[in-house]
Order: sequence, then structure tokens, then C-alpha cells
Amino acid sequence: MRIAIVGAGIVGVSSAYELALEGHEVTVFERSGGVAAENSFAQGGLISPATLSPWPAPALARSLLLGGLRQPTQLGWIWRAWRQSQPRLRAARQQTLRQLAIFSQRRLSTLRQELHLDYERAEGHLLLLRGARERALAEAMTDQLAEAGLAHRLLDTAACLRLEPGLNPDLPLEGGLYLPGDEAGNGRQFAQALRVEAQRLGVKLRFHTTVRHIEPGQGPTLVHEHTPPDESAGPSTRFADAGSSEAPNTRPQSPELQRESFDAVVLCAALGAGGLLKPAGLNLPLRAVWGYSLTAPLRQLEAYPDLGPRGVLSDLRSGLSIARIGQRLRVAGGHELRGSADSFADTSLAPLHRLLNDCFPGAIQASQLQRWKGARPSLPDGLPVLGRSGLPGLWLNLGHGGQGWSLASACARLLAQELSGRAPELDLGALSVARLR
Repeated sequence: MRIAIVGAGIVGVSSAYELALEGHEVTVFERSGGVAAENSFAQGGLISPATLSPWPAPALARSLLLGGLRQPTQLGWIWRAWRQSQPRLRAARQQTLRQLAIFSQRRLSTLRQELHLDYERAEGHLLLLRGARERALAEAMTDQLAEAGLAHRLLDTAACLRLEPGLNPDLPLEGGLYLPGDEAGNGRQFAQALRVEAQRLGVKLRFHTTVRHIEPGQGPTLVHEHTPPDESAGPSTRFADAGSSEAPNTRPQSPELQRESFDAVVLCAALGAGGLLKPAGLNLPLRAVWGYSLTAPLRQLEAYPDLGPRGVLSDLRSGLSIARIGQRLRVAGGHELRGSADSFADTSLAPLHRLLNDCFPGAIQASQLQRWKGARPSLPDGLPVLGRSGLPGLWLNLGHGGQGWSLASACARLLAQELSGRAPELDLGALSVARLR
């Protein structure tokens, strides 16, 4: 089949590769100048099936609900998120997410090994337990981890410091929970490497091309146009992919408004999907949950070879993570329901700086620190929507929230199987659009 994909983030590139692997003729439309140039640009990098859970957690949902009284336009979505955060509803969704994340990590490992994909990555994940409450939470998690067959070890503070010798020895800790199967990786580098493999399978990319309208049908039609760089930068990030080089098959075919029909269209366009779906009668409750990251090169000191983390660490109290990305360190997290990519709130950045200084003081070249803010397109129940849209010819791979990197490989593989007329390896019922109607 001739298939169009709208969006070239990690999810879109992964979908393009898997569909091309199934033998389809794939064209990707992307409004920016390269792959993974918006929401995927500087995300935290953590892949952790062990700790993945639907967002928001109950305590955070209550906080958002109270804050929503001051944000009337967001209150309806926040109310739905709060209702979905109740324990009896949340448990089943957490199981769905964990199965999806385990499948995704396995598929990612297969791709990395078979295609010899080269991207920055680190193995092992240490949950920092800053107090007795966090220690109790970690101990309660161990039964679930054992049931899921996920390797884990509860550590005392001395063992944490042996595992991560660069960690501040004066940091107050009640120990840690170590998850050796978790990892961190540079998702943008992965997307760039997979793009090359997708092009070898015949995938065509159209950068600086904005899809304005979709007409569902037996032969769904895209209406798209060339949008120069100053117009194509969307609201999802403050950075563009300045390093991309456009091969001949990445250029728009014409600067004029174009109509092009396909056998199927797959929407991976994050927040941009809402405006394309609503005129066709599908109103998805997608909202931007903004997150932050700080990235800086590690200092290279012969006297202190262990500056910075070896793997990835998460602070169970704040929900923030610190990951080693090659020779750089990245701290990420936070959540905002308002704002834009160019508005950096000091109140949101301060916890990231504080965790960095608490855990790895003096480890980075502070003068080269880069800050980033990106949108996590989220649905109120914390699950993505995957598969048929209910509109003829139109398929969805959307709403991964902050888990796009963790779930991309699975969602792409399962979508390609279903779109190709084969039974997906996992049941997609919990991810269908029907639950959102």
C-alpha cells in the first residue's frame, strides 16, 4: 500500500521504518527541517518498563485539579485525568503500559543489534530513596517487579555509592532501588540513525512540508504545502534541527498547495493532530503537558574520572531523572499545563538545577549548559491511542505523553502489523480510540 505518515518524531520515524519493512511504500511529511526536531529533541532519555505508570499519579492529579480551578479552559481535561487516576482504574492501565514498554524495549534492542544503530546510551537505573517514605514505596514496588519478572535490587547507601561513584557522598539517602534492565539513550540520535535505515527501504521524507487538511475515505487525501523554516517551526520546541542535511527525496515537491491521495494515512503529529482530526469529526482530548531538560558536557578531570553518572538515576521524591548521554549529563522532568516553548518558568527549572547540584556538584561545564522545553501530548487516561481512528483510511499513533521514546518501537511495530492485516503481537483494545469517545 501507499502510506503517508504525518510527523517525523521518534514515533513517526519508527512507524515509517516498520511499515516499510512490511513492504509498504511510505512517505513521511514533517513541518520542520529534520527528524526528532520538536518534542523528541532533548527528552530525558529514560527507558524504564519497571517504573512506567500512567500520568498523572493520584497525588499529582489532586494538585492539578485544585490548580485547574484557576485554569477554566483546562478544567474539563484535568477532571477527566483526576477520575482516571483512581487506583482501581489506574492498576489495569499500568499493566498495559508495562507490557507495552517491555515489548518496546525488546524491539529496540533487536533493531539496535540487527541494524548496528549507533547512538549514545547507558545501562542501569538507580532510584534514589531520599527518606523513609521513599524507602517504603520502593519496598512495596518489589512485589510488583518480581511478579513482572523485572530484575531489581534494594541497596543500602554504601552500595549506591559503589554503583555510582560520582554521586555526592554527602547526599542524604535511605538507600536505592537498582533496576539493571532499564536504560537511557539519545532518542534523537536513534531517530536519525533509523531514518537512514528507513530510507534504504525506500521511505521518502518531505521536510518543511505542513499538512493542512486530511480528507478521510477509501483513498484518504492529504492537502499539504511547503512551509519555509521560519513558518514551519511549531509550538512544541524552542529548537530546530539545524544539523539536518536534506537529501533529494526530502524536499517538498512543489511550493504550491498540493493534494495527494494514499491508501492509508497514519497520524504521528503529536499536538498538530488535533487540528487535522477535528474537521473530520474526531475530537481527541490531547493536551500539552510541558516538560524541561538541562543538558551539559561533563567535566573531564584526570583526578576525578568518575564525575557524573554512569547510568541513569531518578529521584523518587521529585520524579526527576539524571542520565548520562555520551559525554554529557541530562536532568529532566517537570510538568506544566500552560505556557509555550519559549517561556521558561524559573519555578520549573529550579528543581532540576537543585537535583543536579545535590547529586553531582561540579560535574558539568556550566558555561555550556543548554535548557530545553518540550510538549508531551497527553490523553487524560495516560495511555496512547493506537490503531484505527474510526474514520476510513486514517490510523493513529498519538498521545504517548512523556513516554514516546519508551513506547515508540512497540507502537510502530504493532501498528504496522495491524495495518498490514496481521494480528498484532499484543492486544490493542486498551489503546483504541473507542475508549475516548
